[in-house]
Amino acid sequence: MTHSPIWHPFTQHALLPDSVFIDSSEGAYLYAKDGRRIIDAISSWWVNIHGHNHPKIVAAVQEQAAKLDQIIFAGFTHEPAERLAEKLVGLTPPNLTRVFYSDSGSTAVEVALKMALGYWAHKDKPRLGVVALDHAYHGDTFGAMSVGSRGVFSAPYGNFLFDVHRLPFPETDREHLTVEAFEKLLKTQTNDIAALIVEPLVLGAAGMRIYSAATLRSLHALCRSYGVIFIADEVMTGWGRTGTRFACEQAHIEPDIVCLSKGLTNGCLPMAATLATEDIYQAFYSTDRAKTFFHSTSFTGNPLACAAACASIDLWKENNVAELIKTLHDHQAALLPRLAARKDIENVRHIGTIMALDVCDVRQGYLSDIAPKLYRYFLAQGVLLRPIGQTIYMLPPYCVSQDDLNFIVGVIERALDALACGDLENI
Repeated sequence: MTHSPIWHPFTQHALLPDSVFIDSSEGAYLYAKDGRRIIDAISSWWVNIHGHNHPKIVAAVQEQAAKLDQIIFAGFTHEPAERLAEKLVGLTPPNLTRVFYSDSGSTAVEVALKMALGYWAHKDKPRLGVVALDHAYHGDTFGAMSVGSRGVFSAPYGNFLFDVHRLPFPETDREHLTVEAFEKLLKTQTNDIAALIVEPLVLGAAGMRIYSAATLRSLHALCRSYGVIFIADEVMTGWGRTGTRFACEQAHIEPDIVCLSKGLTNGCLPMAATLATEDIYQAFYSTDRAKTFFHSTSFTGNPLACAAACASIDLWKENNVAELIKTLHDHQAALLPRLAARKDIENVRHIGTIMALDVCDVRQGYLSDIAPKLYRYFLAQGVLLRPIGQTIYMLPPYCVSQDDLNFIVGVIERALDALACGDLENI
């Protein structure tokens, strides 16, 4: 398609003038207008867990659309929102008793930050310090950019972002440096640190950087010791991506605030939820209207999105999603030796349903020249893979077949072979 007025996200139109026109989708496949079938190996930016156009989710949205499509959520409520809140509270740790709806992962993070900082303000113990990991990514709105790593994503807006304390990413065999840095910060600024925000176990947009559950548990323990609010950004890691429904389960911790989105509705409709403790909620609960939590969007608690989310959650039991995740994990694990044996890649890693590897001798970061070349090659072979710089990763829907996984890995191998031969024109 040419001459479209659409400005696409994370797309340099001077280099990628045409977008692939998709007519329909089903399961793990996208069907293009030109007749191609494309395997969605990254779940359309990590949102699709059950497969595209799942009939039960489609039916739930259609049924809800015939009853109530949209209603202001200030002073009003409805059945799908109440039902979803009960499900979320039932699935998350018992300390999380309150659910605030929004529209995306980025807004879920904005809500979490405002909850945390507002909590201390309303306690008349204002704390302003927020702590995050190096290389973190939490979204593209200004608060989310502030707690994210400074770099190409946020460079033009640096003067408008608030300062954040950074902890070194917990690299393997050096995790203690992260924990020690956090403890030192807490000791020196005990009364100023309001919250720590982390992507638990995996930093997604940083290139699927994986760290241990033990490190996550240690960071959480320090928050408990010093009275710091622990925010788990489970936007990507939630809904089974790391092998458990939520990544924090592997560390056996109870966050104070959790951010959820992406797989929440199976990608059917935009939606997010930020869950918080009763203590945080009570800091805003007052006859003083000035203590109201002043945050909303027009579509907060949209009935159609809530219905989609409820249907998506119900599928976990109906489809035995935990078993699908284990099967997918095992199939990926069986393919790892093929890739790990290659000399042109390094740091082959795997957690849950996420598999990633780095192309050797490429040090350009996100703007690596090979990323768009590999992306075009993969698409030409009928696979949607979108490298993050020199990192190639696979994060498919749970319904993907073993044959499709084999095909995806074969395409990756052929792309690496072409790259090794210097055959750049075919990539």
